[in-house]
Amino acid sequence: MLSNLGSILVFLILGLSLLIIYNAFLDIKNNNQTIKKNIYNLSLFQITFTIMSFFTLLAGFIFSDFSIINVYENSHTTKPLFYKVAGSWGNHEGSLLLWINILVLFSYLFLIFNHKHNKKFRLYTLIFQNFLILGFVIFLILNSNPFSSIFPVPLEGMGLNPILQDPALAIHPPLLYIGFVGCSIYFSAAIASILSEYNGKQFALAIKSWVYISWTFQTLGIIVGSIWAYYELGWGGFWFWDPVENASLLPWFAITALMHSVMVLEKRNTLYEWVIILCLLTFILSVTGTFLVRSGILNSVHTFANDPSRGLYILLFLSLMIFTSVIIFFKERKKESYDFNLNSKETFILTNNWFMIFFLATVLIGTLYPIFLDVLTNAKISVGPPFYNIVIIPLVIPLLFLMTLGPQFGWINSKKERLYKTLYVLVGAITINLFIFYFFENYGFYVNLILITATFLVLHSVLDAKKSFKSKKKFEFSRIISHLGFGLLVFFIGVNHQHSVEIDFNLKTGQKKKLDNYEIYFENVSIEQNKNYKSVIGRFEIIELKNKNIQYLSPEIRIYTNPETLTYEAAIKTRINSDLYLTMSNVSRSDFYNIKFQNKPLMIWVWISAFIIALGGLIQFIQKKNEN
Repeated sequence: MLSNLGSILVFLILGLSLLIIYNAFLDIKNNNQTIKKNIYNLSLFQITFTIMSFFTLLAGFIFSDFSIINVYENSHTTKPLFYKVAGSWGNHEGSLLLWINILVLFSYLFLIFNHKHNKKFRLYTLIFQNFLILGFVIFLILNSNPFSSIFPVPLEGMGLNPILQDPALAIHPPLLYIGFVGCSIYFSAAIASILSEYNGKQFALAIKSWVYISWTFQTLGIIVGSIWAYYELGWGGFWFWDPVENASLLPWFAITALMHSVMVLEKRNTLYEWVIILCLLTFILSVTGTFLVRSGILNSVHTFANDPSRGLYILLFLSLMIFTSVIIFFKERKKESYDFNLNSKETFILTNNWFMIFFLATVLIGTLYPIFLDVLTNAKISVGPPFYNIVIIPLVIPLLFLMTLGPQFGWINSKKERLYKTLYVLVGAITINLFIFYFFENYGFYVNLILITATFLVLHSVLDAKKSFKSKKKFEFSRIISHLGFGLLVFFIGVNHQHSVEIDFNLKTGQKKKLDNYEIYFENVSIEQNKNYKSVIGRFEIIELKNKNIQYLSPEIRIYTNPETLTYEAAIKTRINSDLYLTMSNVSRSDFYNIKFQNKPLMIWVWISAFIIALGGLIQFIQKKNEN
């Protein structure tokens, strides 16, 4: 029953998209400035049926309806309710349905909340958004139907991948999808802007809030995914330049450049071409990431689909998107010229854009080069942290300077007197770094420069915050908070990288291991039966030799039966100054266990800094919403 209901709803969404496109084209020809009521009604029916389709799939998972293949392959009766719910989007078909839900939601919200803007612009946006919806709904029906039925109906399901049975990963995909799919609305709006000639400040105002909300959710999604990888995969770090991690970072670079460019378009009525290109590029990169994850061409723990036919459809759809948007852009293009003063805010924002594009190009090449090399020469290589560290890290230093100096300049032109205070702040940052250098140890040249520039940004952000509170310039708060968060993030990553300790060794129960400042005692192993897995739990006593501080850590080896899988769960003791991180894995045909011990300085502050960055975007969105 649920299978039939879900399929009917999907076909209704398809039909409604076609009707919306047809009626919107007809309404464009009318000279009146109000959109016909039937378009609003069709959009309301579309969002209603779309949400109903997702709740139908959700009901299938909650009530273990194994007549639906998707539920059978990704759920089990003994699975906790929370993971039954998360299982609905923890697979290719369900996540694609969620993707369509967000596409339709943004289409409907844009139509409702942008009522003050030009009719032709809004209708063209609606038309192109529904072309995107059509493309993904057809993909769902032809290749990835989450409501496909199975007969005879199995009595039990196969279960969800145990790695995905985690609270952070349950919320990571929805956050990331809102960010990724949210980009679609200003992709459609950019094409609509070109065709309707609705540009300048009004276009900037039309898309600004949507840019902020999608940037915020993208940032949160990346952070939550990074936290999950840190404690679930046993890697013990916050970023590993995994190809699928990179795929999520690519649109983030583009949308960050877009967010700053929209400010210039609003204030100075320039950088319109930049805004259009970045609007198009952001969603194209989001779909590119989807192609990489779902085509099976990448080998990563993050990928969850391995079907070349799916990859081929997405590649064709992506190619059509790129071809159409490029043709429209160049056909209607009106070339801009930029004549900015060097000491103006817009110059710094334009320079920031080029930095973002360079980082984007670097990560894109590092991600795609091994794929092309494999196809052309059958040679398999991986591009890892050394490449990105060599290329990106040196340019983080001037970027931090620009992030500090740029906001101190005004639009069009600035007085030089402002820079004298900035020089004092720079001297303060160098002094703080000298103290760190003296009390800890000799850092490398790059690490010193990164710590100085990060401290420079943090100190100036604090002073800017004080100044804004006095002058009551609320619009500055979001920028200050995000820049402060970024400065802190770079600073804590630098210290973490310099002082992290990582050691691998083998132990059996009852044995001790002495390290530089630690003594690790493997007390015992116990077995615990849980609802859907069995745990082998090790108990370790960690003694810090300098201060005789004792901590107890209990890493696990989990044995799942549905499906049959082993997972290794890290034990993490989070403290204000560092994380103690311990994993254990069994050594076959031996009483020994392989132990990986790490001390990760300031990890909690790395996460807090990242959330502060996202908070800035959220505050800006709320401010713009209140202004509107």
